Amino acid sequence: MHHFQYRNGALFAEEIGISGLAKTYGTPLYIYSAATFRRHFKAFDSAFDGLDHLTCFSVKANSNLSVLKMLAKEGAGMDIVSGGELYRALKAGVDPRKIVYSGVGKRASEIREALAAGILMFNVESVAELARINEVAGNKGVTAQVSFRINPDVDPKTHPYISTGMAKNKFGLDIESSLAAYKMAAELENVDPVGMDCHIGSQLTTLEPFLEALDKLLEFYEKLKGLGIGIKYLDLGGGLGIPYDEEEPPHPSEFGAALSARLKDMPLTVILEPGRVIAGNAGILVTEVIYTKSNPAKNFLIVDAAMNDLIRPSLYDSFHRIGEVEEHHRPARAFDVVGPICESGDFLARDRELPAVEQGERLAVFSAGAYGFTMSSNYNTRPRACELIVDGDKVIVARKRETYEDIVANEL
Repeated sequence: MHHFQYRNGALFAEEIGISGLAKTYGTPLYIYSAATFRRHFKAFDSAFDGLDHLTCFSVKANSNLSVLKMLAKEGAGMDIVSGGELYRALKAGVDPRKIVYSGVGKRASEIREALAAGILMFNVESVAELARINEVAGNKGVTAQVSFRINPDVDPKTHPYISTGMAKNKFGLDIESSLAAYKMAAELENVDPVGMDCHIGSQLTTLEPFLEALDKLLEFYEKLKGLGIGIKYLDLGGGLGIPYDEEEPPHPSEFGAALSARLKDMPLTVILEPGRVIAGNAGILVTEVIYTKSNPAKNFLIVDAAMNDLIRPSLYDSFHRIGEVEEHHRPARAFDVVGPICESGDFLARDRELPAVEQGERLAVFSAGAYGFTMSSNYNTRPRACELIVDGDKVIVARKRETYEDIVANEL
């Protein structure tokens, strides 16, 4: 069931009309569907039932505490990339033994926090980081479980900014360097190399890159076995795409079947780190048309949401479907949907065929549940949006709208 749908020309989130929410809570407004989050998590997690596995939601996709708590209740672990995300995950009640820590720039203080929490493992991205983890763990008198992020040099065929597994990317170690790193880790006193990790990119719409990377990892696994290094965990990252426009990414069940065929007899716990595929289509951004404007070259809808609220169109030239909150069935025209920020790159859509929306009416920007609010900012001293979760006929204020006082509170 699709939980954002039109009823008699009015857009609803589950059992609640969007217009009423916008009137009550104002715009810009993020609205999430609890039923969609739960359904997507269950659909993804159950796709790997034939494998010993752990599904760790990628916190960077949507880090709202209420969202994390909801997913933790469904059994999710968390993939984190900062001390702040660790803090959020723990505050949301996530079992620390279900937390994996990725990212290229872990500070010593963040490593100490993760060791104190007792996380499952660190996904190590450089030899220098390995030495730092060993040092910090030694100072605490503990042993850190580690995995190395192996860069298989696989082209994920996605946007260059969200490609992470090629030789030119900043992430991970190439396979030859990884072998030396595992040998080093096996000799260090305060780390235990227990896993292999790989994440090749985001918004992937075909399984081939995943499977090509997996084949390379399994060859490498055999080399490690020959060295007497026992690997327990195979972390395959995330990256499975969603339909923003006309993409047709594989269903998680296809992904699960393909992995099961290759891994069913392997003594490994598979770790998966979905983010967008869980959260992307579980949220929308609602915005009001402030002004309409035309010149000989363009028609503009100037709305109250901007690149500080949803930066993906400006940063990646990403497509987000846009629809009316209340349908009026007017003739369509080509519009640029732009925000109030003083940048030419501040847009939500360009040359988009939309009904001739009028000033004061509202639009919904779909597929905004992932990399929406988490990438928002206070640029132009704009308060960040309110976040709501709709759960059936209930509304949860997951984050209050910021005030000017909130923005300047830490300034002296």
